Amino acid sequence: MATGLTIWANPFLIACSEELLIRSTGAHKLILAQKAEHVLDVGTLDPRLLQAEIVFGQPDPRAIIQSKKLRWLQLSSAGYARYDNQEFRSVLKERAATMTNSSSVYDEPCAEHLMAWLLADSRQLYPAYDNQRGLRGWPQNELRLNTRLLMHQTVFIIGYGAIGRRLAELLVPYSVQVIGYRRTMQRGSNIRVVGPAELASTLATADHVINILPDNSQTRHFFNSERLRQIKAGARYYSIGRGTTTEQEALAENLRSGHLLAAYLDVTDPEPLPPDNLLWSTPNCYITPHTGGGHVNETDRLVGHFVENLRRYEEGKELIDRVF
Repeated sequence: MATGLTIWANPFLIACSEELLIRSTGAHKLILAQKAEHVLDVGTLDPRLLQAEIVFGQPDPRAIIQSKKLRWLQLSSAGYARYDNQEFRSVLKERAATMTNSSSVYDEPCAEHLMAWLLADSRQLYPAYDNQRGLRGWPQNELRLNTRLLMHQTVFIIGYGAIGRRLAELLVPYSVQVIGYRRTMQRGSNIRVVGPAELASTLATADHVINILPDNSQTRHFFNSERLRQIKAGARYYSIGRGTTTEQEALAENLRSGHLLAAYLDVTDPEPLPPDNLLWSTPNCYITPHTGGGHVNETDRLVGHFVENLRRYEEGKELIDRVF
């Protein structure tokens, strides 16, 4: 069992989670660096990182590349775009180092966030709330006639991974048809999963298109003007992966024209979204400020996930959420 390791950590943690991390790594030397203001923010360069065999949080990629001792990096996020380049991968491969992320921490809250949107959309909760804040009329007939059941609707999940699988499980009681999309096929799925050849035809039949794509060179503006027009007229669009995957001007145009009836965005480009950005005033565009993965126990779960992987590392077992 590996003991006496040096761990460098800078994740955004509330006080009780930081105490949990300190208690749980007692057999090792823990270097607590200046933490970022948010779980997704990259930390500042810290020369002490070069002493560490294990890094946890959001380190500056330049420090990782400079490190000669690093054997394992665990990110405190599901996304890893800033680390996903050939130089970074080559350095880790050369040093036989492993990188894991925290995707299994975020599958449940993100799936519940999407579930809340799907139900709110179907039950016309946003228009009812808009009426309460504005005219304060009594649009009973209008809202009742526009309210729908999720039953028998088609939900198309783009970027079918951990979050998508959990959402598919949550949708089982609603008798919804769920279809997933992956660029590369995987075995063992409980739902129909399509690849690039069937993307356009499936977009044309889905009632709800859910974008959970990560940010990388192949996904930026994946939903551009052409692809947004491929979505069935009257469908709803949801984005909870990364804001860079949606061409926002084209999305706004599709909402204004009525081609898409509504959009629900937890991620934008940039973040924070400036107050004068067109999305704020686009009809039927509803935005949450990248809170989809959040919950009151988020940082405790981040620490718990890291500690579980630390135990696995000590015992030479396979790590959870391995990226490369």
